[in-house]
Amino acid sequence: MDGAVTEGGPRRVNLALQGGGAHGAFTWGVLDRLLEEDDLEIAAISGTSAGALNGAALKAGLIAGGRGAAKKRLDRLWHQVGAVGDFRMIPWLQPFLPAVKFWQDAASAVLPVSPQSLTAALYSPYSWGSNWQNPLEPVVRDLDFANVCADAGPRLFVSATNVRTGKIKVFAGTAITPEALMASACVPTVFQAVEIGGEAYWDGGYAGNPALFPLYEPDLPEDVLVVSINPIRREEVPETPLDIQNRINEISFNASLLSELRAINFVRRLIAEGRMEKGRMKDVRVHMIADDGLMNELSASTKLAPSPQLLERLKQAGRAAAERFLATDGKRIGQEPSVSLPDLLSNG
Repeated sequence: MDGAVTEGGPRRVNLALQGGGAHGAFTWGVLDRLLEEDDLEIAAISGTSAGALNGAALKAGLIAGGRGAAKKRLDRLWHQVGAVGDFRMIPWLQPFLPAVKFWQDAASAVLPVSPQSLTAALYSPYSWGSNWQNPLEPVVRDLDFANVCADAGPRLFVSATNVRTGKIKVFAGTAITPEALMASACVPTVFQAVEIGGEAYWDGGYAGNPALFPLYEPDLPEDVLVVSINPIRREEVPETPLDIQNRINEISFNASLLSELRAINFVRRLIAEGRMEKGRMKDVRVHMIADDGLMNELSASTKLAPSPQLLERLKQAGRAAAERFLATDGKRIGQEPSVSLPDLLSNG
């Protein structure tokens, strides 16, 4: 079968890269480590939001010059993201950001509600009209789209959410434009919707974070490695308005992924019980790299306000998580799943 690993052959895997704002630097670290595995072949990438940016940078680098070039291309991407500052500030407000942060922190100490949640309730990115600029646009346009859209290398899929229909839109091939990447990362409370072909798009996380179904093509391997940056479980019940809203978003962003994992589990059970002929549907083997402990420690505001120090911390955490996965479960790629879907999907 396509996903089977022949002795001495490469381990072929599809990557499913979640979105989560600046926390996507964790995935930067994961990819940085995976690129050092010479026998690990990335066959396809499905990414949403920050996962889409990571996927585009990864592919552009691989096409331009192989694994080393891909590592450098990812480094460049995240160094540029770190230079953007707070995503909520249009460029000409950036010099005032330290003062804004000071007053936000001061207000948080005395107000019974979160100033960030008040801002979200009262602020619309459309308030700036034509003065509004997407802070990610220079970062996105710096990518070499001839390489991002190339037929060679891993197949790339980028997801966004159609504002009017609520349905997922998957961009592939030459349809992956700068606008498609900005649409995939368009947090609606922060960015204006991105118009493509007469339709408006928001962050892909609402409809697929990330979408797994594009990875079910017959010529792609059965193994899907999910890089998760939105914790499925949080030990602490959120109490502040900002933390409550953040948890609502995490649950929403994980809902589509859990739904697809339930479908995979159902098909695997039918195949195992002999109720479905092998080869009729994809017998997907799921793997996952995550660090829910770290993500539980980070505040919600860090998703939209990356600092070089935070991004470097996340990168190193991603490298460490990938190292743990490779040591314990890496050899399972091409052989068996390393995630127990029944346990992951158990009720409650």
